[in-house]
Amino acid sequence: MRQTIANSARSARWVAASLVAGVSLAAAHPASAQGKLEAQYEASLAGIPVGKGAWNVEIGDDSYAAAASGGTTGLLKTIANGSGTGAAQGRIVNGALVPQAYQASTTTSKKSETIHITLANGNVKEFGIEPEPPVDADRIPVTDAHKKGVFDPMTSSLLRVPGNGEVLSPEACRNGAAVFDGRMRYDLKLDFKRMETVRADKGYYGPAVVCAVYFTPIAGYIPDRPVIKYLAGQRNIEIAFAPITGTRILVPFRMVIPTPLGTAMLEATSFVTQATPPHVAKTQ
Repeated sequence: MRQTIANSARSARWVAASLVAGVSLAAAHPASAQGKLEAQYEASLAGIPVGKGAWNVEIGDDSYAAAASGGTTGLLKTIANGSGTGAAQGRIVNGALVPQAYQASTTTSKKSETIHITLANGNVKEFGIEPEPPVDADRIPVTDAHKKGVFDPMTSSLLRVPGNGEVLSPEACRNGAAVFDGRMRYDLKLDFKRMETVRADKGYYGPAVVCAVYFTPIAGYIPDRPVIKYLAGQRNIEIAFAPITGTRILVPFRMVIPTPLGTAMLEATSFVTQATPPHVAKTQ
């Protein structure tokens, strides 16, 4: 039973990390204005708290940066202790988010791992995993073609809403992403579900757009793995997106994932966002 809980909890955390980190085609549309977000999240499984995390995002006039950290808490910490960090940086060129670098590190009671990706114009230029994982003949190989026209997980979490209309609308969910996380290449497709009101204990209280999320593995995975089959077959994963003030960019406020042990949820407890003044060039 202990091992079953640990395995299911690790699967739920992997799902959450993958989806929160890769749910849009932010670079496909121009960015506008500047703003920042400082958020705190709590993860739960079947209503039991299992983890906490933080996420900071800054959208500037010619660059952007995002960073996240988190770890297990409560009962799960005694069974499968783990923590992780992630970060992405890039430029804003002609109004578009252009990722340049992504780094992620995870540590558990059994091992530690670091992933890095370098990108240019949507293509992976270089990447690596340390320590290097063993070769598995059952894993579908990632080809050079799979590493073109993709986004790193952190950058792709910034859901850009095009146009000049309402930022929070059904159109925000008519989107998808090709994501490479350093090990696996997968597609995510969004579809509109509903509008609702969300409230954080601190910060944001207002409307959110809720999107269904569909996961399709492409390469870098082992087809017989139960978690892959489960994710690919799921039709009830959803994410509620809220805006970064002063921009047309949305970020996840809450994510819900059904699991064999109950509903896994990641939800903001603090969601503080504000517009920042545009950069003004100095004059002589």
